Amino acid sequence: MTMLPATAAAMVVVVVQLMWSAEAQVAVGSGPPAGCPDRCGNVSVPFPFGIRDGCSLAGFGLTCDTTSNNPPRLMIGNSTLQVVNISLANSTLRAVDIAGSVNITYDVVSGTTGNGTWGGVAAAGPYVVSGELNQLLVTACNLQVTLVGSGGNVITGCSSFCSINDMYTGGVFRSPGNKCAGIGCCQTPISIGRPSYSVKVTVMDNEYRGEVPEAIRIAELGWFDGLAADLLKKPAANDTLRRNPVPVVLDWAVASTGLVVTLNAGLNKQAANNWSCPTPGDGEARKSACLSSNSLCVNVADNYRNGYVCRCDKGYDGNPYVAGGCQDINECERAKEYGCFGECINTPGFFVCQCPRGARGNATILNGCTKSNLGLTIGVGIGSGAGLFILALGAVFLTRKIKQRRARTLRQKFFKQNRGHLLQQLVSQKADIAERMIIPLEELEKATNNFDESRELGGGGHGTVYKGILSDLHVVAIKKSNVTIQREIDEFINEVAILSQINHRNVVKLFGCCLETEVPLLVYEFISNGTLYHHLHAEGPTSLPWEDRLRIATETARSLAYLHSAVSFPIIHRDIKSHNILLDGSLTAKVSDFGASRCIPAEQNGVTTAIQGTLGYLDPMYYYTGRLTEKSDIYSFGVVLMELLTRKKPYSYRSAEDESLVAHFSTLHAQGNLGDILDAQVMEEGKKEVNDVATLAVACAKLKAEERPTMRQVEMTLESIRSSSLQQEVLHSVSTKKSKEHHVSWNHAISEGTNLETTRQYSLEEEYLLSSRYPR
Repeated sequence: MTMLPATAAAMVVVVVQLMWSAEAQVAVGSGPPAGCPDRCGNVSVPFPFGIRDGCSLAGFGLTCDTTSNNPPRLMIGNSTLQVVNISLANSTLRAVDIAGSVNITYDVVSGTTGNGTWGGVAAAGPYVVSGELNQLLVTACNLQVTLVGSGGNVITGCSSFCSINDMYTGGVFRSPGNKCAGIGCCQTPISIGRPSYSVKVTVMDNEYRGEVPEAIRIAELGWFDGLAADLLKKPAANDTLRRNPVPVVLDWAVASTGLVVTLNAGLNKQAANNWSCPTPGDGEARKSACLSSNSLCVNVADNYRNGYVCRCDKGYDGNPYVAGGCQDINECERAKEYGCFGECINTPGFFVCQCPRGARGNATILNGCTKSNLGLTIGVGIGSGAGLFILALGAVFLTRKIKQRRARTLRQKFFKQNRGHLLQQLVSQKADIAERMIIPLEELEKATNNFDESRELGGGGHGTVYKGILSDLHVVAIKKSNVTIQREIDEFINEVAILSQINHRNVVKLFGCCLETEVPLLVYEFISNGTLYHHLHAEGPTSLPWEDRLRIATETARSLAYLHSAVSFPIIHRDIKSHNILLDGSLTAKVSDFGASRCIPAEQNGVTTAIQGTLGYLDPMYYYTGRLTEKSDIYSFGVVLMELLTRKKPYSYRSAEDESLVAHFSTLHAQGNLGDILDAQVMEEGKKEVNDVATLAVACAKLKAEERPTMRQVEMTLESIRSSSLQQEVLHSVSTKKSKEHHVSWNHAISEGTNLETTRQYSLEEEYLLSSRYPR
């Protein structure tokens, strides 16, 4: 065979790569054509991947470099990632980064900051770094490293420290167990998988950089273990350890689409709901890549992209991306591994395990089958039948008595453990409250048919909610909390005692609780019309009318102002979001789910507590400081106002500039371009009051807590906006009749209506000051 010169071989490689980019790939819904190679060197290349034109799905083409390597290297495009294994079962690709570490360019003036890029793979392809199987790994002295997304958002980072005392030991670091011990190195998980990352470096001590070789890597979990001693020691003059290939694991998906593009492009309802698996109603344009008849489509949705992967059905194995690729597993070939110690019969997708003929017992345990004598069995059965029947009746009666006694003892134990006597003391001053507050477990078991699954209404971070009907025919919602710890019981009982005395038309009423279980059960009034979230984000171009949205916002503000300032101990809800605002049959707002709420004594203005809440609604000042104040609820309420105005989901929304809903809304408001984000229905039905509510939402979501209004001021502002809106509507209706008598009658009616809607009276001076703070 004639060998080409090196330069000619390089030219051939370039030509092949150019042809690759121009060729069309296999269409989704079609398998690979015949004759496609399935191996490069010692690496298997299963479809949807391919190493030749027309042999892979779009984006799954790989390059088999045979020019200067033996065995050949399987590469991802023009990247520095060499593929070593492809897993269809886990939808992962394991590669080694032959670049070794990130190349950092330092600022020539200061020398204390630098930038670089972990190149990764193309952003438009199917690959992202697996956030669960990789970590950021830094070896250096006194260096802070941050991974940054394409929009400038910080993803993760860590700092590696060395003491100046190490210079007297020659910069030699001990690594117990040959792992990173925190000196001269740091490692941290990667929370968001992306195709590539920008890397920012800050030198924290420029006078002592130590002897540890500086290297920044994205590496597979566990790779550094066993290499720490070599990678932390002072490098020799010809040391190449920093350039050694580093293993990294990539996740891949079919039809991978960036999350920001999906949400802003107005695609079909499945894409908008982060659902990518094609369904029969999608038509020819949405064929599935899952071609095997024994396969299923699994949706993939994370913080960066949407897509889907294919899996073989349970009991099948193989390649679900080709017709007939998933084959039945013959479990009987390894029967003992599947827990069968008798006669195994293979069936499609499963197997049957039974004792051999002439034997009986349990074939799924070792020596569980024994030979049987039918005649002897019949004789013994007839002879002892009567005695066994009598014994069985006695055993049933005795067992029932024992169970009843144990259940009664256990209920008493839980009642004492949950401080039931403390609750009785707290509510003993009001006998009617004490009588209805403590509800027996037996009553709730009857109300929910023993907590049957069919009675479940839903669940959340604090427990599961059941629908029940009490003996007095009250329809209630019963929340069965998750397992708690003993030190939280006193706080829980104190909270129940306070909430039991709250009586507000816009707060879900607490009927009582049951303390006879391991964790307490809460009984609330049942609200029949679902949550604000489900009404607001219903499918279709229209949702709640603007008038109802404004009224719901006002009622919610009214209830929060009540909790903050009108009760003996101010209550901070701590988890205000559209999911926790229930609507009754007349769409009246009811604030619910006080599982995360905290009571603060009147003489205190806040409390330091563990971070709890929902991302997207969570107050950033509370998140960073752990200091919980009433202003945290106000920030969350401001996010709800933005959600009402835009119909965007705060926890998942990202703008084209990768901004959150709050940041993007505030920016557009400052620029006077709110029309770019407002819901079309709001723009059509709302008038001047839309801008007023938007201004209030921005004020509530200020970064600095002291710049936010109080909930009382928020309530007054919304009451004023809503009164102005109603007055304009009635004025328009009356002006068409041109009747002076009706005009006088209307003036009087609006005056009375305003007094009925307002929960508290405020002075004209307070209203004037509030109007000047939030001009309309």
